[in-house]
Amino acid sequence: MDGKRRRIGLFGGSFDPPHSGHLAIARAATAQGELDTLIFVPCRESPLKGKIPGAPAQDRLNMLKLATAGYPWASVTDWELNRPGPSYSWQTAGHFASIYPDASLYWLMGEDQWASLEKWARPDFLREHLTFIVFGRNGMAPVPRAGWRHLFLPGEFPGSSTEARRMLASGETSTGGLLPPEVEAYAVTHRLYRPSDP
Repeated sequence: MDGKRRRIGLFGGSFDPPHSGHLAIARAATAQGELDTLIFVPCRESPLKGKIPGAPAQDRLNMLKLATAGYPWASVTDWELNRPGPSYSWQTAGHFASIYPDASLYWLMGEDQWASLEKWARPDFLREHLTFIVFGRNGMAPVPRAGWRHLFLPGEFPGSSTEARRMLASGETSTGGLLPPEVEAYAVTHRLYRPSDP
């Protein structure tokens, strides 16, 4: 156990847009990991996905702030958004380790990412500095990895940014609860995922 060390979680992703599943994951991780703070870290560009998210960085940041406004344990950082090029997790982990040298750092991720950690840049650095909180994806439960500290979240957390973008692009003004109301209203008002007007 960490004793009185602060427990700080990092939840990275494109959040394009942030959906209700993201918030359910965050709540479960904060409770089961006994986190003091959970920091949402929207990325500028994912090295593995090789693409820049669809909505502008500032809009994704604004939507995350709206989505997390009711959670005192949550915060949102623009650190990765303000850096050039792809976002590498080891750099993000190193940044927050330098800010919070006396804290224990936790990293939230899905089972698919957990299974491919060896493909990430500097996996040795990640293994040394982080405990991973892992949630199931697409019916697949995470399995232990030798030498890695981890906490597995039980259950499934449905939600799809891809489906939300599809619905909004087709002109729908409701995602049926897929997005938090504040995020949905923001995306609709700002026409974030609608095709460009002719």
